[in-house]
Formats: sequence, structure tokens, C-alpha cells
Amino acid sequence: MYRLIALYLLLLSLPLSAQQVEVRGARIWTAPDHTRLVVDTAAPVSHKIFPLDNPFRLVIDIPDARLKGKPPTVDVDEPLLIGMRSGIREGDDLRLVLDLKQKVRAKSFLLQPNDKYGHRLVVDLIPVGKGATGKVASSSKRHLSVRTALRDVIVAIDAGHGGDDPGAIGAQGTREKDVTLQIARELARLIKKERGMRAVLIRDGDYFIRLRKRIDLARKHKADLFVSIHADAFRDRRVRGSSVYTLSHRGASSEAAKWLADKENSADLIGGIDLSESDNLLATVLLDMTQNATLEHSNLAAKKVLSNLQTVGAVHKGKVQKAGFVVLKSPDIPSMLVETAFISNPAEEKRLRSGEQQKKLARAILAGIKSYFSSYPPLGTKLAGSDSGGKGRRYVINQGDTLSDIAERYGVSLASLRTANSIDGDSIRVGQVLRIPES
Repeated sequence: MYRLIALYLLLLSLPLSAQQVEVRGARIWTAPDHTRLVVDTAAPVSHKIFPLDNPFRLVIDIPDARLKGKPPTVDVDEPLLIGMRSGIREGDDLRLVLDLKQKVRAKSFLLQPNDKYGHRLVVDLIPVGKGATGKVASSSKRHLSVRTALRDVIVAIDAGHGGDDPGAIGAQGTREKDVTLQIARELARLIKKERGMRAVLIRDGDYFIRLRKRIDLARKHKADLFVSIHADAFRDRRVRGSSVYTLSHRGASSEAAKWLADKENSADLIGGIDLSESDNLLATVLLDMTQNATLEHSNLAAKKVLSNLQTVGAVHKGKVQKAGFVVLKSPDIPSMLVETAFISNPAEEKRLRSGEQQKKLARAILAGIKSYFSSYPPLGTKLAGSDSGGKGRRYVINQGDTLSDIAERYGVSLASLRTANSIDGDSIRVGQVLRIPES
């Protein structure tokens, strides 16, 4: 009798891990180049994924699990998914079935709990075959003017966070990812109205993009400037004000090693030069010169933006800050990260929720960008053309520039360019700032 009671008590005390794992729900995030399914689970799960054809489906089997509630509904305009179903197989196992509009390649991985979410199973659906990359390719071309053969300046606008990553959250529940997207869209709208300028939104919806992919997208669009929009948070809710960051030299040095490890990427950065094993020193020198010029441009642009943000409200620091943010690490694109305000400050959170304040911030950032490009228009752009006007123009020398090329692009004589900069001969250096005389 005592043995039966002991056995009964033992069964009651079995750990929860011996029971079915609860699948607490799922979320779907749609990005331009993939769709992400995030499955929330009460504990880590094993899983098996396999595709089916006629019609296209993707099956996700999770052993010894049960779904709480119903699968999420799918928007009609979701590019890859028709819908999602669930069922039980072999008595205890959960089967999730994704009905697809086309063939996909699936990548899955598990995420550990953090301060916002518990255990998660993530499945990325990537389109395969015809039309899979058409969207990026069609939008990455630089716009050229047939009349002048000069292109638009391209500004890549990166709305921080997104999808399953809400960023900082204010006391009233304001999510950083929502505020940054609204400001980014407003900034893009304003840039669209500017002659000789074009905006590219790195994120134009509520989905997650890896930090390095944000850099890759800016480079695919051949951006002249990268601006990442954020809303800061701090444990002291009294802290307030805008900040602007550029990449620290330490961050630039560590990034150079990564780029040099990939010969193809390095060659692309420094003008297609063939980099064999014997050219490591040359590659290092050339990339270092490219990065120095990029950092110079980044600081010049960031100062202009910070100066204009001071007209909108308080700034947290009176000068441009340096940090190792991953999104600032493109060696060939001048980049800055703008912390628009402290979302952890109740007063600033309230202002960030305001459409009017978002417009003021976007206008201030645009004013800084325009001021920068007015002084340092990239070669080959409409802003650098002889019809762009403007006195006191400046240009920062990049790798591969020559005085004759610069004179031709700006529509000035080589002699006047030499005279304006007290240059005897044709010797110039990367990072050197030239004054452009009036044509």
C-alpha cells in the first residue's frame, strides 16, 4: 500500500519537462526579400521541416507539443504565404503547415529567452526561382539624367529595429521601432521633393533586418550617405536630448580586418583592384585610405545634422559622439546614427508620439543633409554639376580621384582649381578638402 502511494506521489511530482511543451502562439513578419515566422514556446523544442509540392507547402513538426489558441491569420497581400494550419500527428506531436504561393527555401533556428521574449523557434522563408530577387535589383539602380549624365545623390534611411525587435519601449508603451519608421518615412518623403536627391528606405515595414544586412542593402543601392534613425533609452528617466553618432576609429580598424579577409569585397571597395596574396600590404593601405575619407565625410555630415537638431529641442551632447555601432561600419559609405530623443523620458516619449514632432525631426535631419551635400556634393551627381550654383563648395578627396576629373565634373578649369587650393602640380591626398571655385 505504501509503495502504491509513493509511486502515485512520484508521478504527481514529475517535472514539467516530461509534459507536452506548450506552443504559446506565432507571429508573421513580412520583409521585402523574405517572410519570417516566429513560434513562441514554453521551453526549447526540437523540430523537423520539409517541403511539399502540388500545391507548395512547408511542414513543421514539433514533437511532444501542443498549440495554445489558433495559428495567426495571414494578410492577403503577403507575398509568400496563403495561410497557416495546425494539427496533431501520432497522438502527441504538433504539425504546423504553411500553405505557400510559391516555392521557398527555409532556414530555421532557436532563440534563447531575453528580457522581452521567451523561447522561440524562428523559420525564415526565402523565395526561390523566378522573381526572387527582382525587387532589390530593380530599385538599386542609380537614377541618371539623360540631359546631364549626372545622377541623383542617394540617401539610405535606416529605421532602427523592427519585427520581433521592438527596440526601447517608453512608459506609455511607445515602441522605438514604430517611431523610427514613421520618422524615416517622413524624411524619405521630404527628400523625394528635393532636386537631385533620392531616398532609399532600408526598412519600409514592420519586419526585422540583421544589422549587417542593412549595410549590404545600402551598398547595393549605391548610397552616398547612410542615416540610421533611433530613439534612445536610459535607466534615469530624466535624461533627455538628441545625439548623433559616427563610427569610432577603433571600430573602423576592426572592421577593416573583416573586409580584408574577403578579397572580393575588398576589391569592390577599392575600385576592382585584383588582390592576390602578395598584395596584402597594398590592400591594407588602400582600404585604410578609403576608410579615412569615409570617416571624414561621416563627421562632416553628422555635425551638420546635430547643428540642425538643436533647433528642434535639447541635445544630449553638444558634439558628435563616437561608437562602434555595427550599422556604421560600411568602409565606403559615410554613415551616422541619429538618436532622435530619449523614449525613456516621459516628456520626450510624448513628443515622439506626435506626428508634428516627427516632421520637425525629419526636417531638421534633412536640413543637415542638404547643408552637408551643398558643401561636399559627390562627384558625378546633379548637386556637383556646374548648374547647381552655390558658393563656397567643398569636396573631400576619395581614393582614385584626380584633379582633372574633379575639375571636369564641377565645370571649372584645372588652373582655377589649383589656384583656389594653392596646389602646385597634381599631387592630392585622400581625405584632403578642396575648395571648388565658381565656374
